[in-house]
Amino acid sequence: MENKNIYFLADAHLGSLAIEHPRMQERRLVRFLDSIKHKAAAVYLLGDMFDFWNEYKHVVPKGYTRFLGKVSELTDMGVEVHYFTGNHDIWTYGYLEKECGVTIHRKPLTTEIYDKVFFLAHGDGLGDPDAKFKFLRKMFHNRTCQRLLNFMHPWWGMQLGLRWAKHSRLKRADGKEPPYMGEDREHLVLFTKEYMKTHPNIDYFIFGHRHIELELRLSKKADLIILGDWIWQFTYAVFDGEHMFLQQYIEGESKP
Repeated sequence: MENKNIYFLADAHLGSLAIEHPRMQERRLVRFLDSIKHKAAAVYLLGDMFDFWNEYKHVVPKGYTRFLGKVSELTDMGVEVHYFTGNHDIWTYGYLEKECGVTIHRKPLTTEIYDKVFFLAHGDGLGDPDAKFKFLRKMFHNRTCQRLLNFMHPWWGMQLGLRWAKHSRLKRADGKEPPYMGEDREHLVLFTKEYMKTHPNIDYFIFGHRHIELELRLSKKADLIILGDWIWQFTYAVFDGEHMFLQQYIEGESKP
């Protein structure tokens, strides 16, 4: 029996105040998920699918109904959907699991898929030496800080999160990440090379976070893939059980 495909994508940042046409962006993502639903055994969403996501006890963020509905359809069909929290969507406390049927991962995951070993993570905090980012990441993951955020009225909490995320993105030129900096400067590449020294069994390292498309052969066995994003590039990786491809979704068709 032929294997069904495994899909990997990241960084849609749905709801971003810095995206000009957010509804069109969400519909494009939903059309992609609809196009693969009969071909997929599993979909791995490697973080920051929302620009800011915070659940309160009886309240979840407004919007995203098309995306959440399509994810729920996939899981209802028996497609595994794995959701990795990134640095924009840490604050999930059970809604996505209970209502949408996804499996949440809060840490990097090493897993075997079709006899290949994968190391999967959003990528934030891996090899990045920036002290300010480390401090913010530690604060965002702190349970006391998370509880304090949830003491706010949901309107204030969501406004704070979305405006913070917008400010962060607009500090960059055109709202985009810097281009590929080379093997000796990319934090995720440096992290992976170091990690490989003690974990030589891994075949594929796959990350989001950086918003660049990258396929890099690191050894005879190991490949590194950075997935791009679903803001500008609409890229994803697909594994058919034997081969891995990084592809771009263009209005209803996949372009290698």
